Amino acid sequence: MSETNNLSSNSVELIKDETRFNKVVVDAQSHLLVVHFAASWAEQCQQMGEVINELSKDPQFSHVTFVTVDAESLAEVSYKYEIVAAPTFIFLKAGKQVDRLDGANAAELTAKVTKHSFTTVGDLNQPSAKQDLNDRLKKLINSSSVMLFMKGSPAAPKCGFSRQITQILNEQGIKFSSFDILEDDDVRQGLKTFSNWPTYPQLYIKGELIGGLDIVKEMVESGELKDLVPKVEDLNSRLKKLVNQSPVVLFMKGNPAAPRCGFSKTTVSILDEVGVPYTTFDILTDEEVRQGLKTFSNWPTYPQLYVKGELIGGLDIIKELKESGELESTLRG
Repeated sequence: MSETNNLSSNSVELIKDETRFNKVVVDAQSHLLVVHFAASWAEQCQQMGEVINELSKDPQFSHVTFVTVDAESLAEVSYKYEIVAAPTFIFLKAGKQVDRLDGANAAELTAKVTKHSFTTVGDLNQPSAKQDLNDRLKKLINSSSVMLFMKGSPAAPKCGFSRQITQILNEQGIKFSSFDILEDDDVRQGLKTFSNWPTYPQLYIKGELIGGLDIVKEMVESGELKDLVPKVEDLNSRLKKLVNQSPVVLFMKGNPAAPRCGFSKTTVSILDEVGVPYTTFDILTDEEVRQGLKTFSNWPTYPQLYVKGELIGGLDIIKELKESGELESTLRG
């Protein structure tokens, strides 16, 4: 494989021609276009190429176009978008830049793709757009057992009501996740209709709307709030238990009988061929584990293989170990 071809991934087009790039921009007028400006000599570009390849296969981003641009071959395009380092990601809608990400940050890239991939408020009169937004709102509401939609963040609330409710939750020792509705107008407007609750903050427990600040105050005074909150263990403690649940643990998309991505399917095939027993965890069934394990392991993609609680790596590492004849001995510790 040539050096330049290392920029490309299984399903993301590599563009080295300006005419082709301009056509892609025109063809993607109706949806989000994510452009990865990469350099063949940069290892981080290859790593982030794997990330966008994974994102491009995710069903929730089926309406997003991902491409990789050889930043050196398309110097004029790079100059137009003020590319000074690789990797850099440019987000385009209707041919106009709506955001950018400089550097290799898989978590932030995923967050920006998620943020910009969904329909705008102006398109909500379309039935399919409404359904897309409702599906997204359901996922957000259920992404944590205790979910707070607020203005700002717990560390920096941007209204008095949000400040008070985060203070109450902290005083009660309640672990919660939050979403800043000021960062996403689709969610800000859509959730009012979805929940039939016109103001913020809004608190959800186990996917059910509890209410705003006044109701939370009443429930604290009556002692009802703590009774509703599930008793959850610390996420890091839970992740440690999961990676140590058996000598060999594979975190994958789907299960061995029905893998939900090509990388997971290939990994399962290799492990089955070696014949060392292993257990699996479907990260698509638990958003908290799916996101938390990326930080816990400092590894941004799936699958992830652990042996005796230690991260071995993803598919590329497993392939290398197999080719070198070290995989079985590694799996057996």
